[in-house]
Amino acid sequence: MKWSLERKFLVLGCVLVTVIMLLVMVLYISYERDQTRQLIGQQALTTAIAVSEIPEVQHVIDQELDADVLQPFIERIREQSGAEFIVIGDHNSVRYTHPDPDKVGMNMVGGDNEQALVDGENYVSIANGSLGASVRGKSPIHNSDGDIIGIVSVGYMISYVDSLFQQGLIGFLVWLSLIFIIGVAGSFLLAKSIRKDTFGLEPYQIARIYKERGAILESIKEGLIATDQRGHITLVNYSAKEMLHIHDDVIGKPIQEVLPNTELAYVLTKEHREGSFETTINQTVLLVRYKLIDDNGDYGGKVASFQVRSDLQEIIHTLSEVQQYSQDLRAQTHEYTNKLYVISGWLQLGHTDKAKQFIHEEVGKQQSYEKVLFEQITDSTIQAILIGKLSKASEKKIEFTINEDSYINYQWPEQMTAQLVTIIGNIIDNAFDAVVNTVNPEIDIFLTDMGNDLVIEVADNGTGIKTDDYDKIMKQGYSTKDGQNHGYGLSLVQAALIELKGFLEITANEPKGTVFIVYIPKKGGAES
Repeated sequence: MKWSLERKFLVLGCVLVTVIMLLVMVLYISYERDQTRQLIGQQALTTAIAVSEIPEVQHVIDQELDADVLQPFIERIREQSGAEFIVIGDHNSVRYTHPDPDKVGMNMVGGDNEQALVDGENYVSIANGSLGASVRGKSPIHNSDGDIIGIVSVGYMISYVDSLFQQGLIGFLVWLSLIFIIGVAGSFLLAKSIRKDTFGLEPYQIARIYKERGAILESIKEGLIATDQRGHITLVNYSAKEMLHIHDDVIGKPIQEVLPNTELAYVLTKEHREGSFETTINQTVLLVRYKLIDDNGDYGGKVASFQVRSDLQEIIHTLSEVQQYSQDLRAQTHEYTNKLYVISGWLQLGHTDKAKQFIHEEVGKQQSYEKVLFEQITDSTIQAILIGKLSKASEKKIEFTINEDSYINYQWPEQMTAQLVTIIGNIIDNAFDAVVNTVNPEIDIFLTDMGNDLVIEVADNGTGIKTDDYDKIMKQGYSTKDGQNHGYGLSLVQAALIELKGFLEITANEPKGTVFIVYIPKKGGAES
């Protein structure tokens, strides 16, 4: 059974506070008892020294006078000092005074008088006397010549000393109990605070999320890098290390130190920029998206997700192919449905010869196209584009001819797919638009890569383009056609050609129409 965070903190806090309290209590009892006995002992010793210096005491002991002379006097001193007993003895330890008058004249008990009577020392001792165990202060009595003539013993019972200690212990225990309550309450509040900071998650749940996050970050192909408020790296996944050529552990390091003089590092250390951008690092073009981290309304850092632009172009290419195939299928279905209706009508009307002739013409055209498309053109991207445009031309009733001398043997790199689709597709679509109002619309396309370039020549018999408009039509938004959503196709062609280091020529087609000739170098295209 797993304990909750609050329960763990409460139990562990109570155990910790209890252990600390027990240790403190043991130390207190040991130290305070000794300290109390020392203090009482010093008090007894001070009193003993004071009594030993009284001239009357010295005179009585030196002259061996009657003990009854000292008994009342010493008893008053004892009562005022609070001592349990003050015993005065001669050099033979015979009592001159005692709280119990019956014990006067008897020997002192305890066996702890030697240091005072022999060595002349003042000291504190603990011994069992006639009244029981006590703390005693011992001081020798000297005559006028400095000889030791007696001893003063002032004592406090051990039971009295311990009662003083116990009174202090009760107060100490009260404070310990208060500390225990504060410790338990503090543990509970700390658990509540940590639970709030961890969004109510238990430690094992946080550990699970941490492991899952690590697995997710390392499994995704997109690069991820995050920084804190100071611009120090807090997260970087494997894909990001590959794209950015990072080989060391960079967690905790400043992003400016890891990626010096880069736009990515600059943006990740600033708060203001957010959104999608394009940047170049180590000659690799990256598409980057920045997202701010909100820390309860304050700036908490930034996350950058990025991928290589060529990878994105590959996705675009795949989507373009799917879209192209979908359009081709719709066009072919529509066109062949119409042709089937025509053939069916002729057969029902009895015009079988006309139906046969139409079928033979269609088969002949198809065979002619297939020979050029599948035998003389080997690039699958160009094949797909031309098949789609043939179907579209058939649907629009445009005579679309692929020159029989067309020949493409070079396998163009996959990273060029998106650009080829843009260039060829838009050039042919532009020709479709040019012949839309022509009585007998015709488009002829010739393709070859026999030399160092891919050459694509598209000729139409449309309305043509004025010579003054040759430079204008490549600009985005400019169009010779009326209406909206025009003027973008040729600008996209121009952008793709710049990327592939190619160029476009525009000439007039005699007797009418326009010829577009595209040149794409094989070397430049492969490098891009």
